[in-house]
Amino acid sequence: MSQRISCPVCNRDIALSSINRHLDEGCPEELNVSETSASGFFALAKNKPPAPSSSATTGRSTINSSPAGGKDWLGSSPASKEPQQSQQKRTFSLPFQGSSHDARKSDQGGGNTNLSKSFGDDGVADPDTPAAKRQKTTSARSAMPLAERVRPNTLDNIFGQDLVGPNGILRRMIESDSVKSMILWGGPGCGKTTIARTIAASTKARFVELSGTTNNVADCKKIFEQAKSELGLLGRKTILFIDEIHRFTKTQQDVFLAPVESGQIILIGATTENPSFKVQSALLSRCRVFTLKPLTTESTLKVLDRALASEFPERSDIPPLLDDKLLTYLAEFASGDARTALNLLEISIQLASQHQTGSNQGFTQEDLKKALTRTLVYDRQGDGHYDTISAFHKSVRGNDPDAALYYLGRMIESGEDPLFISRRMMVMASEDIGLADNTLLPLATATHFAVQNVGMPEARINLAHCTVALCLAKKSTRAYRGLNNVLALLQSDPEAASASIPLHLRNAPTTLMKTLGYGKEYKYPPNYVDGIVKQEYLPEKLIGKKFLEDIDLGTEIDEEAYEDEGEFEQDI
Repeated sequence: MSQRISCPVCNRDIALSSINRHLDEGCPEELNVSETSASGFFALAKNKPPAPSSSATTGRSTINSSPAGGKDWLGSSPASKEPQQSQQKRTFSLPFQGSSHDARKSDQGGGNTNLSKSFGDDGVADPDTPAAKRQKTTSARSAMPLAERVRPNTLDNIFGQDLVGPNGILRRMIESDSVKSMILWGGPGCGKTTIARTIAASTKARFVELSGTTNNVADCKKIFEQAKSELGLLGRKTILFIDEIHRFTKTQQDVFLAPVESGQIILIGATTENPSFKVQSALLSRCRVFTLKPLTTESTLKVLDRALASEFPERSDIPPLLDDKLLTYLAEFASGDARTALNLLEISIQLASQHQTGSNQGFTQEDLKKALTRTLVYDRQGDGHYDTISAFHKSVRGNDPDAALYYLGRMIESGEDPLFISRRMMVMASEDIGLADNTLLPLATATHFAVQNVGMPEARINLAHCTVALCLAKKSTRAYRGLNNVLALLQSDPEAASASIPLHLRNAPTTLMKTLGYGKEYKYPPNYVDGIVKQEYLPEKLIGKKFLEDIDLGTEIDEEAYEDEGEFEQDI
């Protein structure tokens, strides 16, 4: 199969060997089809050869039966043709195999992406007439989720991101067509894909969109080859947008290094995961990371207002239930995720419209709120998972049962594994309470056992019990700090890590070991009064070294914690 590239003028897919002739001839309409598509079409045409056509329908490539060169389009000589039927007309059109950029151009009215047939002898309506195509387009659009239908196509309609605001650095890069390789990092629904597609509509470069969920390394390599040809032949750059780039493993991400380094492609990666952990460091050093913030309630309201204006050009047609109060509720509930807000709005429109037409009498705004699917913004395997358990642990450590219960509730409501929570509690019992209250470790262990055997939802009570007990308990980190002191010494002093064990502490299971002095002069404390003996246990090099500190907690003072008490004393 010959290599093909996208024409920079008409955006048709042209064979690389024919691009110069195509440009010299002013981009004429011609048969531009991949070999696989052509083979299937030729097989169809062998049974029903086309009649000559004097003119081509706009946007459609018509195949004439008598091309130049004295042979017909199947490669046979004119003499071998069957007699033409003057009263019949058949035209065949083949799809242009374009990039994502070409498909976008087609959506705007240029090019043809459908294999279409028009029969004039059988009385069957052409399924690809302009009216039928418009109907198909309308049907396809109505099938799209609201979030996709109202996706912004200009920077001015992207709300809540300063990076693409009036003075945003990313906006200046887009408007000056000087986009560089970058990683867009942000939570779901903050505008990563929208920004990338806005770049596609603004740049002069060829734009190709792939997804880490559906495409693989082989697909990327094909794009690299096409990009190399485009750059060498036409001087046109290629922007490759990879949605969910973190789905590629770090080993697979190696494929991007050379093309990005050489400038063969401009890479735009979008990810909801922390790039420091999910994107290879070598690739990160070649890209600029832009962090997108969750949308504020105000910005989300703007998104919802714009969607309502799109769905209801006449404001009077908006169902009364969809007032400002409900929109504010949806915006707050979405927690910075525009897609969630728009999905909820779409459900609300459907329910409110049913009520308005009388099929859902007595339906109130409170009923509408209850009908909406309630999902908390929480990723059980991403940053949300680690951030929430971290906040839970630190709330326990800070003796704040209200905050600890709040984060516990968020995890339970979001479907977090309750055994993960109980395991973390066992760690807290020793790390934070430790020697101050030795009963908390058995309680945490019992809680873990209870969660295993009781199961949810009742096990949530066991988790709450242990959470509050951990919060209210006295805290001591002596044991935890003591171990950390030992580990710090072992990592910093190789001699300490390999210090010789004193002979009197060594076990002597054999006669030879006893002869060598193993276990000699060891004093067994239980044989002595109160178990008190004078005996060294540390290696000789570390004698006198103290790891376990005498205090339960630290010695730093947070002056802010005592400000209220000082003011109270002054008032008295």
